[in-house]
Amino acid sequence: MADRDWDLFRGLVIGGLIGAAIGILFAPKSGKETREDIAVKADELLVKAKEEYEKTAQKSKAAYEAAVARLKEAEIVAKEKVDEIEVKVGELAHQGTAAISEGKTRLKKALDAGVEAYREEKTKSPV
Repeated sequence: MADRDWDLFRGLVIGGLIGAAIGILFAPKSGKETREDIAVKADELLVKAKEEYEKTAQKSKAAYEAAVARLKEAEIVAKEKVDEIEVKVGELAHQGTAAISEGKTRLKKALDAGVEAYREEKTKSPV
């Protein structure tokens, strides 16, 4: 039960008790009639308090269930996003590996061409 709901409930009970007690005590009745009135008012107040408690409990339960449902939805969305990110990371890793392999192949070809050019120049020039 939320704090403000509990405060409202307590306020209703306390206010009801005080109002009933003041009304009964200032009424011009005999002691027996006053005691009967107090018992009746107490019973009425107890019924009202139980009704308010049930209403508040139902509202709290509904709020809790709604929060749980939102959390489950958020969990599903988060899992979907994680799966998407895993796929993207896999794709990027594959692209990176292919780019590195291609770069290594180009570098080897360039080095081989450079070595070949050096050898040709060396054989052409008289030493």
